[in-house]
Amino acid sequence: MNLDDFEAYLKETDLSDNTITSYKAAVKQFYQQYDVVTRRKLKEHRMWLIESYKPKTVNLRIRALNCYLESIEKPEWKLQFVKIQQKAFLENVISEADYEYFKTCLKESGEKEWYFTVRFMAATGVRVSELIQIKVEHVKIGYLDLYSKGGKLRRIYIPRALREEAFEWIEEREINSGFLFLNKHGRRITTRGISGQLKVLAERYQIDPSVVYPHSFRHRFAKSFLERFQDIALLADLMGHESIETTRIYLRRTSTEQQAIVDRIVDW
Repeated sequence: MNLDDFEAYLKETDLSDNTITSYKAAVKQFYQQYDVVTRRKLKEHRMWLIESYKPKTVNLRIRALNCYLESIEKPEWKLQFVKIQQKAFLENVISEADYEYFKTCLKESGEKEWYFTVRFMAATGVRVSELIQIKVEHVKIGYLDLYSKGGKLRRIYIPRALREEAFEWIEEREINSGFLFLNKHGRRITTRGISGQLKVLAERYQIDPSVVYPHSFRHRFAKSFLERFQDIALLADLMGHESIETTRIYLRRTSTEQQAIVDRIVDW
């Protein structure tokens, strides 16, 4: 095994630094148990992963190993993913009421950078790794174009109301170009920095921290979009989903919403 060669292979893709790190760790974990790669040992390792981790984590490790097998030209040895039983409800999605309350608290407290961090995620559906790529120039034209590994274009639209509000913030900061979301040192903020501060702010405003994390606002975007415009194919495009089946989860209600409906209508 040569992790340096694998890292070089990964850097030729458009994977994020965090993904590259996790892929290397997954391969290193395999080699901590086995000296060489064989089909039998790969299957044994898959069984060990299933016994040791949750299905989602198992699939992340398998995805890394399959990428490694491609890099050593053994794609025929790729491992099968485990089936994840999809729940009949969404979990840990910030409610519209809590989202509105959170925005209000941030704005009234003068936490404008975090107000706009939350606004951009919930109003555009961006992943946090995409959020930190937004520049002043993108606000000016109203969208950000991103290209996937296969060269597929995804356009992230910035709604008019958000653009107009963001322009005032940009003018206050007296910036004309460059990344929109910066840390206290004036450099582009990290995804970890955003996640950590959101938890701090959730505690400050007494909101359940389990629903205040970057992807929760992406979920909020999808839920709110479908409530107002029932076009799941369009939502799949806006979210950057490869399959519309991935988007169908947003047709489900959260467990809190399900409970409220049951409480209201079941009177027998």
